[in-house]
Amino acid sequence: MEAPTTKSLAIKWGLILSVISIVFFILLAVTGSQAEGWASWIGVLPSAIVMYLAHKEFKDGGDGYMSYGKGLGIGTMISVVSSIISSIFSFIYIKFLDPTYIDIIRDAQIAGFQEQGMSDSEIETALSFSESFMKPETMIVMGIFFGIFFGFILSLIVSAITKNSNPALDV
Repeated sequence: MEAPTTKSLAIKWGLILSVISIVFFILLAVTGSQAEGWASWIGVLPSAIVMYLAHKEFKDGGDGYMSYGKGLGIGTMISVVSSIISSIFSFIYIKFLDPTYIDIIRDAQIAGFQEQGMSDSEIETALSFSESFMKPETMIVMGIFFGIFFGFILSLIVSAITKNSNPALDV
């Protein structure tokens, strides 16, 4: 059996993470929790687990070693695949299946601003700024960009934990 490649692992585990992300997105939408701050942080856990499993598969399928750079590449490519697929799904969902999704987020923002004691004019100013980011077309671009960015940061951490450098190459 030949060792798994970065590309094959990125596609396989990126697709798995995409499915997990889409199911999580749908659960948040169905329960009305998409505007909750805690929800975005829970999504980090499946990403870290998927990266760990991909790194384990790489080491188990090869010589048992994985450099930090190789782990970083695998994790980042998983994030690229997952971010693109998940963002496309989110775009389709928000644009065509549930256009009220953005209204729910907007209403939660207004409530948060009111809890902070902001005046109506301050709320209007803040909303006029944030509404440019709450269009499905903008959200897909930002979803891909931030998914890859935070996936890279997470991959830095996971790779530091899972790396197993070959001592023969450290000469």
